[in-house]
Amino acid sequence: MEPSEAPVTAEWPRYSTTALPTYRFLPGLTPHPRRDPQGHSFGRPEPCPLPFAHEAWSASEEYLYAVDLYNFAYWWESHEVFEGLWHACGPKTTAGNFFQALIQFAAANLKRALGNEAAAQNLAGNGLRRLRNSPAHYMGLDTETFAEHIAAWMHNTGRSYVRLDLTKGGNRQSRKKTP
Repeated sequence: MEPSEAPVTAEWPRYSTTALPTYRFLPGLTPHPRRDPQGHSFGRPEPCPLPFAHEAWSASEEYLYAVDLYNFAYWWESHEVFEGLWHACGPKTTAGNFFQALIQFAAANLKRALGNEAAAQNLAGNGLRRLRNSPAHYMGLDTETFAEHIAAWMHNTGRSYVRLDLTKGGNRQSRKKTP
C-alpha cells in the first residue's frame, strides 16, 4: 500500500455521512492538509465541534466522522476532530478523558505507520490508562474489549490496527456501507 492510500474495505461500516479526505496525511510524506496549498483541507477552518451529551453520541456527526476517519486510517485527521471534541467537552470530564484516549490511539497508529515504534508504544500505553478510566460501554464503544485489542496490538507490531466498532444496545450501528 502506498503511504498516502487509506485502506477501504466494503465490509467496514461508515458511521457518518461526511466524505473522507482525498488522501491521508503522513508527516514528511504527503502535503500538510491545512498549510500546504495542495492539502486536502487547505483554506478550511480547523474542526470546532460542539459539545454533546455522551448518551447522544449517535447524533453527533462530528464524533461519527472522527470514528470513520480513525477506522479508515486517517490518523492525523481523526486526531484533529477528536481533539476538537476533547476541547468542546472539557479535558477534565469523563468525555474529555475518553477523547484524549482516542487522540492517543490515533497518534500511536500514526507513529507506527511512520516507523516510530517507541512513540507508538508510549502513546498507546497512555491511551490505555485513560481508556481504562472510562465506563465499560461509552459513546457506543465497548471500552473493555477495545482495550484488550489495543493491548494485543501493542504486543504484536505486525498486527493491523484496531477499529472502533460502535454499538447501540448491543447492536452494531452503521448508517451506510462504504461504496
